[in-house]
Amino acid sequence: MGTLLSVNVGLPADVTWQGRSVRTGIWKSPVSGPRMVRRLNIEGDGQGDLGGHGGEIRAVLVYQAQSYTYWTRTLGRDDLTFGTFGENFTVDGLPDDEVCIGDRYRVGEAEFEVTQPRVTCYRVGMRLGRADMASLLVSHHRPGFYLRVLTEGRVQAGDEIVLLGKGPEQLSVAATDALLYLPGRDPDTLRRALNVPALSPGWQQSFRELLERPEPARPSGWPGFRPMRVASIVQETTTVSSINLVSTDGSTLPPAQAGQFLSVRVRPGNEAPAVRSYSLSSPPGADAYRISVKREPHGLVSGWIHATLRAGDVVDVASPRGSFVLEAGSRPVVLLSAGIGVTPVLAMLAQLAATRDPRPVWWIHTARGRAQHAFADEAHALLGQLPDAHEHVRYTAAGPGLPPHVTAGRLTAKALADMGVPQDADAYLCGPAGFMDALTEHLTTHGLAPERIHRELFSALPPVNPGVTSVSAVRPHPPAGAPGTGPLVTFARSGITTPWPQEQDSLLTLAEACDIPTRWSCRTGVCHTCVTPLVSGGVDYVAEPLEAPEPDEVLICCSRPTTEVVLDL
Repeated sequence: MGTLLSVNVGLPADVTWQGRSVRTGIWKSPVSGPRMVRRLNIEGDGQGDLGGHGGEIRAVLVYQAQSYTYWTRTLGRDDLTFGTFGENFTVDGLPDDEVCIGDRYRVGEAEFEVTQPRVTCYRVGMRLGRADMASLLVSHHRPGFYLRVLTEGRVQAGDEIVLLGKGPEQLSVAATDALLYLPGRDPDTLRRALNVPALSPGWQQSFRELLERPEPARPSGWPGFRPMRVASIVQETTTVSSINLVSTDGSTLPPAQAGQFLSVRVRPGNEAPAVRSYSLSSPPGADAYRISVKREPHGLVSGWIHATLRAGDVVDVASPRGSFVLEAGSRPVVLLSAGIGVTPVLAMLAQLAATRDPRPVWWIHTARGRAQHAFADEAHALLGQLPDAHEHVRYTAAGPGLPPHVTAGRLTAKALADMGVPQDADAYLCGPAGFMDALTEHLTTHGLAPERIHRELFSALPPVNPGVTSVSAVRPHPPAGAPGTGPLVTFARSGITTPWPQEQDSLLTLAEACDIPTRWSCRTGVCHTCVTPLVSGGVDYVAEPLEAPEPDEVLICCSRPTTEVVLDL
């Protein structure tokens, strides 16, 4: 079947890249003589990011000498030596379009099984000095593949590679790679892939999600922003006011899903336009959109809303959006919130009450005290309309004379168990990040499956930057240097609006210059980790994506603004 031409190893090291320190083991060098291959890797080898590389399923990476010849010609390079692509085995033969997932081979004393294609990763771009290299590996159908070690043993350059058995379904490495990363995937082929036991659990999960993924809920309203009139303002507590918004022409508003939010654009005083997102607290189908805004001590927009906004004023509003929505089903529902985080789950509760939903519902809310407890009476009345409701409220600074459903103290894992929260429930959480982290841990400890725990967070999402050494979080800020001259770019979650600086490579690099938490993996758009909701505006792609995002999404790693842009980031 082939020959092992080179065994390449390298230990993880910290590499400076784009002003960051990246822990990576992609720098591999050929070694002579026999090397012991063990269950997790080759003697003398290591990986910097075990979340995407290495481990039992990805112990050995294989790349072909024929692909080296191809890239030398295609890229016009004469410096590609064995190990440059981060592989452990450089082989003669075993092309990606012939080797199949589940194939078994003997090399020297060791035996192996093919488990998955190479993961798209920005580090191969680092190694080759080509930011688009991960995308090229996919689009040219030359990813390489990983092996699991079935039998440990010594290997060395020159060893013959012997095929021991073919995997079921005869699904090649190249076809499997395209199935995940390229458009036009076939559902029947996805099902075939799931019939291959050797396929790594991560890829199996990705294929299941592709099969089960419903059509994305696109905004049902209007593109970008439209003016809406403030019909009324209701003070809920000393720090929370509800703003009821209607169309300026009297037309009916498109229905929102329970749990979605609105992005509102205002111009506080002489400041630049500012965009903030607020959950809808009104039930689906209401005549007006109701958002409820807490006045934050140093909140520019929340302070302006409380001090300046009046009934009759007009503000710019984007369509309801967001994936934190109440799902249909028969499992029990747990609605958990703290403080102003009550708003999206209140909309969910209203939807359940409107249909007298038969599912058991647990309503669990934490507030400082009665004076800070927004919507206490409204929630209590809605729960009274349900056939099987359980109300539990916690006050962290409680006074005397609490109602029967109110308890003093904070929520704990034991408290959740004492409330009788079912282990098969769907849970919806909204509140401060610390509250949601603690409650997520409590719920999983209690027995809820992680995929049944849904969370809404209005600040910037936690970063996903594999391999980048963690540094202390910095508050988001405009980029350093003279202001840009291009279109305004707004990062709504982070509260940053700044003109586009022409020297930036992409919306991703601008976000990083503002210290806005970002999410990416390959940095070329292949894996879609960097997909971000596009609230308004337009972009051009520096490199055309292999698979285009939805119309109201953008791949920030390879795009630039063409008009004023608002991103949900």
